Amino acid sequence: MTTITLEHEDDIIMLSAQRCSDGNGTLSYLFFSEEFVDIQRAKAICSTCTSKVDCLSGALERSEPWGVWGGELLEEGRVCATKRPRGRPVSKSVRVTAVQEVPIPAHLVA
Repeated sequence: MTTITLEHEDDIIMLSAQRCSDGNGTLSYLFFSEEFVDIQRAKAICSTCTSKVDCLSGALERSEPWGVWGGELLEEGRVCATKRPRGRPVSKSVRVTAVQEVPIPAHLVA
């Protein structure tokens, strides 16, 4: 249980309902990673979030340059299906692996 003390009665506290926002930026690396597995984990976290539509529309309005927003991968401000890895293109096609959400430890949840 978290206790919050206000200095003034007029202070307003905004608590985020977004699953990616713990207030400390603990999961930020997943949402802005170059790694395929991290991107898939970020999408899995977004898949059950109630704010994903607002998150995606806000990111598109702000023209966010990259990252996972609302369960979609953005590159240069546009939604893209996959992220091309660095280096030479792969000569053999690789089957896409579905990654399940990694549980967030209780001590990291706000």
